[in-house]
Amino acid sequence: MDTTSALFYVFSAVLLLSAFRVITANSPVHSALFLVLSFFSASCIWMMLHAEFLAISLVLVYVGAVMVLFLFVVMMLDINIELLKQGFWKHFPLAALVGVVIALEMAWVLQRGFNTSVVKPMEGTVGMPNTKLLGIELYTDYLYPLEIAAVLLLVAIIAAIALTLRRRKDVRGQNPSEQVKAKKADRLRIVKMEPVRELASVPAVAPASDAAPKGTA
Repeated sequence: MDTTSALFYVFSAVLLLSAFRVITANSPVHSALFLVLSFFSASCIWMMLHAEFLAISLVLVYVGAVMVLFLFVVMMLDINIELLKQGFWKHFPLAALVGVVIALEMAWVLQRGFNTSVVKPMEGTVGMPNTKLLGIELYTDYLYPLEIAAVLLLVAIIAAIALTLRRRKDVRGQNPSEQVKAKKADRLRIVKMEPVRELASVPAVAPASDAAPKGTA
């Protein structure tokens, strides 16, 4: 066994154990952290398969963005774990049946995909990097699934923001809908007034009795 095979088995074992802990951990925060470890292990495996772009995208997009959003949502919602655990064993048989069906379907699809006797080389890929090849495949053969996935991610982000939005009474804010509905008549009122001219005030003259007589000291 060479070094590459040994690293593959190590990363695969870490990936399986961390994926198992994602669904068995008691705390949702611990589950999210184990999911981050699973992503890192899968990224290392893709790096060994010379899929560098997929490995870096998994770390940057899922670990750096999506999982951080998940952690924010989990911490802000304050999920009651004991309440979620109620009725677990009641629904366990149905959930186990669905899991087995999904596992069989994935095994059937993967077996058919890798059951090839002769590997045909790809034409026209000499000297082209993996990123360019992946971009050509995504934006030609898988354009509509890519757009649907982008819309779903946008809806998920908006839903997460809406769930974590809290309105506080001690904070002043603006209502954009009320601002849009505002009209000129609500803000400004023009009043017609008659022109008024004020006369200049004349200084009062002191009475003669108050004046001092001439010739007195």
